[in-house]
Amino acid sequence: MKIWTSEHIFHHPWETVIKAAMQKYPNPMNPSVIGVDVLNRDIDKQGCLHSERLLSTEWGLPSIVKSIIGNTRTRTYIQEHSIVDPVGQTFELQSSNITFTNLVSVDEKLTYKPHPEDKEKTILTQEAIISVKGVSLSSYLEGVMASTISTNAGKGREAMEWVIRRLNAEIEELAATACGTLRTPMAAAAVTEK
Repeated sequence: MKIWTSEHIFHHPWETVIKAAMQKYPNPMNPSVIGVDVLNRDIDKQGCLHSERLLSTEWGLPSIVKSIIGNTRTRTYIQEHSIVDPVGQTFELQSSNITFTNLVSVDEKLTYKPHPEDKEKTILTQEAIISVKGVSLSSYLEGVMASTISTNAGKGREAMEWVIRRLNAEIEELAATACGTLRTPMAAAAVTEK
């Protein structure tokens, strides 16, 4: 078993980061995620949003890994459960692979919270527990997977920034369109009055 952890600070408020996290896929930084299906979504009595999603991924495995695990299949599925608590300002996401569970299990937990000293920032903590079973070199493979998770976490943070920029651009475009729509009738009215 291998445990990987990480902490990252986003220079954006919690609400912005959570909106981006909920719309993270698809993105150009993580092309291996090829599908996201919402299986269930509801709000509990405390106002927390619970979501169950299924992520479809396509991984190109190195040939040495394929020979060790004896499998050439690269499509995998991940089950994800998340809870957004808007009052407590926490977003917790837990995911587990549901493919290749006889060979490997990866259980990941992400937590997003406002920075305690600066509400314009958000802290992301990540933890992954990796277990490779029933194959030789399991410790080596767990290390390789931890390295891959670390690399992908960096790509995931880049993707979050990309989504935030995209959302901000959409808001600016909508605001400009709304202002243009409002100005045109007012400008016409001003011309008519003269």
